[in-house]
Amino acid sequence: MKKAVLNNVKKATKESPVVAAAKAVRKAEGKSVLFGAKAKPVSHAIRAALEANGCWSEDWSKVSAVADFDPVRVWRSGFIGNVVLGKFEGTCDVEKGFTLATGVYDSVLSHCEVGNALVYAVKMLSHYVVKDGAVLANCGTVAVTGETTFGNGEELSIAIETGGRETKTFGEISCVDAEWVGRSRDDKAFLDAYNKAVDEYVAAVKCATGTIESKAVLRNTPRVENVYVGEGAIISSATLVKNSTILSSTEEKAEILDGAWVKSSIVQWGAEVASMAIVDSSVLTEHTHVERHGKVTQSILGPNTGVAEGEVTASLCGPFVGFHHQSLLIAAFWPEGKGNVGYGANVGSNHTSKAPDQEIWPGEGTFFGLGVNIKFPSDFTKAPYSIIASGVSALPQKVTFPFSLINSPGENYEGISPAYNEIIPAWVLSDNIFTIRRNEGKYKSRNKAKRTKFEFDVFRPDIVDLMLDARARLGAAKESKALYTDRDIKGLGKNYMSEESRKSAIETYTFYIRHYALMGLMKQLESGAKAATVLTAKTKDARWEHERAILVAEFGADAKAADLLAKLSEAVEKIAVDTQVSKEKDDNRGARVIDDYPHAHKPAAEDKFVKQTWTETRELQAKLKTLIAKAG
Repeated sequence: MKKAVLNNVKKATKESPVVAAAKAVRKAEGKSVLFGAKAKPVSHAIRAALEANGCWSEDWSKVSAVADFDPVRVWRSGFIGNVVLGKFEGTCDVEKGFTLATGVYDSVLSHCEVGNALVYAVKMLSHYVVKDGAVLANCGTVAVTGETTFGNGEELSIAIETGGRETKTFGEISCVDAEWVGRSRDDKAFLDAYNKAVDEYVAAVKCATGTIESKAVLRNTPRVENVYVGEGAIISSATLVKNSTILSSTEEKAEILDGAWVKSSIVQWGAEVASMAIVDSSVLTEHTHVERHGKVTQSILGPNTGVAEGEVTASLCGPFVGFHHQSLLIAAFWPEGKGNVGYGANVGSNHTSKAPDQEIWPGEGTFFGLGVNIKFPSDFTKAPYSIIASGVSALPQKVTFPFSLINSPGENYEGISPAYNEIIPAWVLSDNIFTIRRNEGKYKSRNKAKRTKFEFDVFRPDIVDLMLDARARLGAAKESKALYTDRDIKGLGKNYMSEESRKSAIETYTFYIRHYALMGLMKQLESGAKAATVLTAKTKDARWEHERAILVAEFGADAKAADLLAKLSEAVEKIAVDTQVSKEKDDNRGARVIDDYPHAHKPAAEDKFVKQTWTETRELQAKLKTLIAKAG
């Protein structure tokens, strides 16, 4: 994987549009970037026509144009230094329903080239190449002020504010790239190679002239400085955009809108910064969004993640993280993402009267509830899809039980610290499977990223292995006790667990471990494997070999395929029932509290996802019936 990271940087250095833009400027060597030798100093007649249109220049000999340039499209504008004007024809959409003819109007240009684009009411456009179809309207200063790297090469202190997991950025950096750089502190050779590769990228993009690519739109923004503006990107009514790279395409427009403030950052395809959000020294990978006063500083957001109102600082925040209210995430190493940070959550106690040098590794699918307070250091990477319940104050800890619920203690117990919470391993599977199953479908349907591949299945080999390990530790308890702590069973963290929860977790883990493997059996038989030898015949399919080993361990190598398929049919029925029941809990609670709740909320049986679950279950059971008949 580390080799792939280095190859990604090298590939970007060869193929990045930011590199290509800088290379084009250097290659021009004093000639026109857009038109080469076709641009010639304006004639006396054109100069006279431009002056008649209210235009001026400190030195008309430095103003050039293409052969078929028509001065009728240039009015009340000034030209400072080397300025090149193309052939203006046709129109551009400034806003929806508002179109203007291409050309230069009421603006001042300094050391610029303008293709068949629109520059209207720009107080200062300096050291930029503006390509065909671009729009600059009603802006203050749009300038490159000396050599710039357009925000590339910034060293972000992800996960540890004081440094230790520093990650250099480049335009096309992915969340996976950042993950491996952040977690490979013990591999100096890799880190040196990565930093060297990024330095080469940065050297390749460094330039004293910026580029505004075709069909980009800049409007109603007071200052855009040292910014590479990608194809189709939109900067509209932003407060400031400075020292940044905006990667964009006409199909996946990156947008900075409505009071947004962006500095020293990378904004990738389809990403959006809007409604007075702040992004400082950060990377927004493809199709992320920051809005409604959200703040992202010294951080990297993974694809499809959104931050609104809250604050993310010094964090690597992976894909599909929901962060839609006032809350704090700081010093988090969370490349797996797929979680949620609830209102008022303080995932940020990274120092107590000491240096801010602590961190948290939340793990895949972690849900931080309303008003939680998570103290550092903490590690939940081996407890994926766990829930920290509302109001919990959690001590520094490492938890290694997947799908757990950590809740405030109901009472104090002798011999157990009152600061400990209660943990219920596997609770999310036994009591809240609706959320797990719904999220799988939600992430698939909401994914917009085209450059990042995701594993949407929750039940896959690495997570099932964590369940197997958790079950083994629960089953290896030396003596039966009313309550257990980490001294009794490793991985409980700073929490206690009841004997009832231990037994229930073993049962629940077992059920879903077997379900995972039985689903693999069904797929093998569907693909043509022989029922008589399916459990004993070795294959080159790594996933199936993992599933097969579990089936043999759980049911024996002589188990009949038909019998196992019958168990699977029963299991999917139970999961469908549990999915509906977990949703019905909300109905029952709501009806007890709010008189007309049933009239304002659809019952669980009519929920779209519950209905879909039952439809898929019946289809699966019909398929199993056919397979059982063949296997029997």
